[in-house]
Amino acid sequence: MPELRSATAPARPAAPAPAIWSRNFRLYFTARSSGLLSDAMLPVAVSAGLLGAGHSLASVGYAMAFLMAPFAGLVLVGGVLADRFTARRLMIAADTVNLGTRILLAVLFFRGVDSLAQLYALLALAGAAAAMFQPGAASTVPLVARDVQGANGVLRTSEALTTLLGPALAGVLAGAAATGWVMVLAAVAYGLSAVCLLALRLGPVPAPPPGDSLWRNLVVGWHEFRSRSWMWGTIVIWMFYSVLCFGPLLPIAAGLIVPAHGSTAYGLLNGAFGAGTVLGGLLAIRVKPRRPLRGGALAMLAYPLYPLGIVLGLPVPLLGLCFLTAGAGTTFWGVMWATSVQTQVPGEVLNRIHAYEVAGSVCMAPVGAALAGPAAAALGARTVLAAGGAVGLLVVAALLLARPISTLERAAGQ
Repeated sequence: MPELRSATAPARPAAPAPAIWSRNFRLYFTARSSGLLSDAMLPVAVSAGLLGAGHSLASVGYAMAFLMAPFAGLVLVGGVLADRFTARRLMIAADTVNLGTRILLAVLFFRGVDSLAQLYALLALAGAAAAMFQPGAASTVPLVARDVQGANGVLRTSEALTTLLGPALAGVLAGAAATGWVMVLAAVAYGLSAVCLLALRLGPVPAPPPGDSLWRNLVVGWHEFRSRSWMWGTIVIWMFYSVLCFGPLLPIAAGLIVPAHGSTAYGLLNGAFGAGTVLGGLLAIRVKPRRPLRGGALAMLAYPLYPLGIVLGLPVPLLGLCFLTAGAGTTFWGVMWATSVQTQVPGEVLNRIHAYEVAGSVCMAPVGAALAGPAAAALGARTVLAAGGAVGLLVVAALLLARPISTLERAAGQ
């Protein structure tokens, strides 16, 4: 007969919460995966839709610039608002706005994009909503998981899977039916994300002192950002990478691959990049280098294979292998960087710090996207991509030579 516990017997200690897969993390994982699926479909769908309708390569570059520029310009405001009103509320509001923009984009593509101004305006609104969402996307991770790098690895793997599925699905739907159906699916994904975020139950969230103005919050965040040389040093390096490599890559890649191989092949090649990011995310869950940014920089040596494979005119299977390898290296770097930021920065300033580092890392990408068409016309598309590949190698060298970056130690307990 089992022994009865007396009233004075000590209670059995509660089982510790899972290091990663808690209830809150499962909800957040679902929300983030849904939003990432929609994000992954948008650039490919818009590019294929515009080119398929007879619009120029320059219009694709301008579309990407209108999407990215509001994000870069407003993400600092998003960081301050996330600290003041909680990241969860701001992310729910951003998902609601994104749901509305995708519905309007669906209507626009179903009717035919006669006015590029309407398309650019909706993309700018989507970029602004992304700026409101992004700061909380990073600061929420330490609140829902104890193993921050493991959680980041899982989330990056999910991002990788959506990068695999999203572009391929967007390319197939845009080629076989209409880009409008891609936008309908994206709207449903944002609705699911908002519902899951609404169901999150978080404890007390670190916040700035009450009564501080928005300007004061921005100033404090800037001082915190500037005091970390490993952080601002990486961002300065990344600004050159964004304008010379990442920014021009998408529109020029679309302009070379879609006419040669079709929108479906373009979507599938981007899916190969997504498959590589799956591998990189899974690797990052297990491999924890003592100096994470050094390990991430070495992984980034794979990225130049992406533009250089296009420059060399490789057949689609070999080009897919280049995309796969580049995706793995990029994701491993991303996990090392995100975990370093989330574990080295105090929670009460994390949203603002993340906003500063995101703004710095992407602020030049719209410039690169907008200049892609003119640069390709003046120098040749393959020349621009070859220069981007060389810049990718120089970026790795700069990260490894900068001591505050390459010698940053892993945070205790991670």
